[in-house]
Amino acid sequence: MTSARILGTGSFLPERVVSNAELALTVDTSDEWIVSRTGIRERRIVAAGETTCDLAERAARQALDAAGCLASDIDLVIVATTTPDRVFPGTACLLQERLGIHGPAAFDVQAVCTGFVYALGIAEKFIRTGSARRALVVGAETMSRIVDWKDRSTCVLFGDGAGAVVVGMSDEAGILSSHLHADGAYKELLTATGGVSSRGTGLHGGEGLITMRGNEVFRMAVTTLDALVGETLAANDLKQSDIRWLVPHQANIRIIAATAKRLGMAMDQVIVTVDRHGNTSAASIPLAFDAGVRDGRIQRGDVVLMEAFGGGFTWGSVLLRY
Repeated sequence: MTSARILGTGSFLPERVVSNAELALTVDTSDEWIVSRTGIRERRIVAAGETTCDLAERAARQALDAAGCLASDIDLVIVATTTPDRVFPGTACLLQERLGIHGPAAFDVQAVCTGFVYALGIAEKFIRTGSARRALVVGAETMSRIVDWKDRSTCVLFGDGAGAVVVGMSDEAGILSSHLHADGAYKELLTATGGVSSRGTGLHGGEGLITMRGNEVFRMAVTTLDALVGETLAANDLKQSDIRWLVPHQANIRIIAATAKRLGMAMDQVIVTVDRHGNTSAASIPLAFDAGVRDGRIQRGDVVLMEAFGGGFTWGSVLLRY
């Protein structure tokens, strides 16, 4: 049976580093407070004029190189992002043009922090049904553009970055399953208000900026991800011990640790990069996955669980054999 397998990975972080100490100069916080509650030590922030597509392009080219394929080999482009360059065309179309790809389907997926998991699940189905042979799947964000830098409860959390994978048709087992969920009833707990059809497109007076009820989001995330892990294992008739690596959404070290505990996994089996770039929303899982592949921890044949929880609420997992 045809499977979809990850052929190559890539990532990119903006040059500018903003430390916790630097944030403490502008809001009432401290390095100790941020690290103890989130695990974040620094985040990367785009330069003026640098866009989500700029980050996506750098990560995508790295993934293409790692996969040993040309842009012309790609017949599907999906970009998961909450922070597109334009209302339209989609960032995937802008990326497609930069890579010199003409004709194949290209579209964005907006599921916030779960976006990359959604996009990878979609790409797998295109490939498994024969609708595509090679897909470029990117998670890219410039979250700094929608952060309220006066709100200490949220500005310490987010950063910018991009990660990418090339997924190709294979006779070997690759992506084993995906599990995607959402419930809009919780929309007010984590949101960025405003929009084209409701309040215009401008970011002013707090409109369009992130707001979050952190304690409620934390409780929902831990409970929901716990159930998601059980669902994923049951669907594949696997035990917790069959999972070699956990690659979670990089939002908060306490949520990550709680998920690892549910799996009975030591933290040295978890890919953690949140300390280096904060919550990069849809970019965080591919950033972490690329880090694990490039430093040699994740090896071919390893069973990997990716899982995420984000605004919406959305949540989902992808189980794969790398």
